[in-house]
Amino acid sequence: CDGVGVLVNGASNGSDSKKLRVEEAPPSRVLHIRKLPNEATDTEVIALGLPFGKVTNILTLKGKNQAFLEMGTEEAAITMVNYYSTVTPHVRNIPVFIQYSNHKELKTDSANQRTQAVLQAVSVVQSGGSPSTDVQEVLGAASSPVLRIIIDNMFYPVTLDVLQQIFSKFGTVMKIITFTKNNQFQALLQFSDPANAQQAKLALDGQNIYNSCCTLRIDFSKLVNLNVKYNNDKSRDYTRPELPAGDGQPTIDPGVAAAFSKDSSSLLGKIPAGSQTHFLSGSTFRALNPLSAAAAAAAAAGRVALAGQAGSSGVLLVSNLNEEMVTPQSLFTLFGVYGDVQRVKILYNKKDSALIQMSDANQAQLAMSHLNGQKMYGKIIRVTLSKHQTVALPRDGLDDQGLTKDYANSPLHRFKKPGSKNFQNIFPPSATLHLSNIPQDVTEDDLRLLFSNAGGTVKAFKFFQDRKMALIQMSTVEEAIQALIDLHNYNMGGSQHLRVSFSKSTI
Repeated sequence: CDGVGVLVNGASNGSDSKKLRVEEAPPSRVLHIRKLPNEATDTEVIALGLPFGKVTNILTLKGKNQAFLEMGTEEAAITMVNYYSTVTPHVRNIPVFIQYSNHKELKTDSANQRTQAVLQAVSVVQSGGSPSTDVQEVLGAASSPVLRIIIDNMFYPVTLDVLQQIFSKFGTVMKIITFTKNNQFQALLQFSDPANAQQAKLALDGQNIYNSCCTLRIDFSKLVNLNVKYNNDKSRDYTRPELPAGDGQPTIDPGVAAAFSKDSSSLLGKIPAGSQTHFLSGSTFRALNPLSAAAAAAAAAGRVALAGQAGSSGVLLVSNLNEEMVTPQSLFTLFGVYGDVQRVKILYNKKDSALIQMSDANQAQLAMSHLNGQKMYGKIIRVTLSKHQTVALPRDGLDDQGLTKDYANSPLHRFKKPGSKNFQNIFPPSATLHLSNIPQDVTEDDLRLLFSNAGGTVKAFKFFQDRKMALIQMSTVEEAIQALIDLHNYNMGGSQHLRVSFSKSTI
C-alpha cells in the first residue's frame, strides 16, 4: 500500500499508514518490520534476517519503531516470512511484526555510512572473507566457521544428527566430529561460512536442548577446517557422502537418517500435542529467540524421531557379548546406569546377543549412545535399537536355563523416583567411579582391596568430606565397567549396600 512508500520518503500520512495493517503486499525481497522496541539497533534488525541469507540493505525509522530490511533474494525473504509466521520474532524480548513491503528494493541515502559499513562487513564475512573492525559489534570473534560445542548435564542422548538438526537452522552445516573429552560429550561443527557460526553461537550458547538438561556451551574453535575421515555415528562430512564408515563403526541406520532428512515441521508433528513445552528450555532467549526456540523444538523432534525408529518400544539388541561370562544380572546392572531395566533375555540360539527392555525409548537411546562400542568382559559390545516392542517372558513351566529375567519390580532401579537427583548424574563410562552409601567404619584400604579384587588396578582414591562418598580411579574404562558390574549394590554389612556409578570427575 502507499503508506509504505510515504514512510520511506520520510513523510507520514496517517490514513495511508493504517491501511498497512489490512492489505497483504505480494512477496518482495524488502520486508517491513513493525513494533520494534525504541532502543533496537540496526545490528539486531539485521540479525533477524541473517540466518535466512544475505542482508543487502536496511532502513530504520527510529521515531516510528519500524524498519525495512532488504534481503539478497526474494526466496530468502519468503523463507524468512514463512518461518516467522509460525514462530513470533523477538527483538530484546519484545515481539515484532514482519510482512512484505510494496517496495522491490530499498534506495537509502548513501550518507548513512554507519549502516552501510555494517552491511558491507557482514557481506564480506558471509562470502568467506575476514571481518573488518566496523563489524565487531555484529560478528564478535567470528573468524572461524568452526564451533566447539560442549554439552553439560547430558541426561538425554545428543546425537550427531540432533546437532545437525539444530545448527542447520543457521546455515549449511558441512562437517561434524563428536568425541568424549574429560568425560564430557563434545563436538566440532563446521559451517560453510563464519557468519553462520556467529549467528548459531549468539542464539544457542547457554540454551538447553531439552527441558532443564543438555545445556549447550559454544565457543569458536581455533581450527578453520575439519578433516573428517569417516561417515558414521561419530563423525560426518556432508560434502562427501562417499566416505567409508571406518573400522567397526556402524554407519548411520538408513531409517534414522530418513527420519532426520524430513523437514522439521513434519518432525514436529510427531511430538504429542501439548508436550512441546516439555522439551523447550525455559531460559530467556536473546535477540534470536525464535530461532533458538525452533532449534530446541527441532532437537526435541529429532529425539522423538529416533525413538519412533524403534517403534518407541525402548528395547535394545546387544551383540558381540562374551557368552562365557555374561548373565542377565550383569546386563541389568550395567544398562541400569542409564535407565530402569525391565527385562533381559539372552538369546537361546545366539548366546552372544541379548534383548534388553528399558522403561522407555529415551532411556534406550541414552544407554545405546553411552554403551555402544564399550568393552565388557574383554569384548567390544554393539548396542542398537531393536524392532521388538517388548521382551517376552518364557511360557509358564518352561525352563529357559535362566536366560530371561523380569526386573519390573526390582528394588535396584535408579530412576523410579520422578525428579530424582540420579537424573542429573548420568555420565559416559569412565575410569573414575563415584561411590556412595559407604558405611562410617569402612576405610580407604578396605575399598582399595575390594576394587582390586574385582580384577583391576586402583590408580587413585579420594574420600569426600563426609566420607559417605568417594571417587576411585581404575587404570582403564573396561576395568571400571567390570568393577561397577561386580560391586554396585555390594553388601558392605549392616544392610548398607554400596552404590557405584561413573563419575565426570578425575582424581
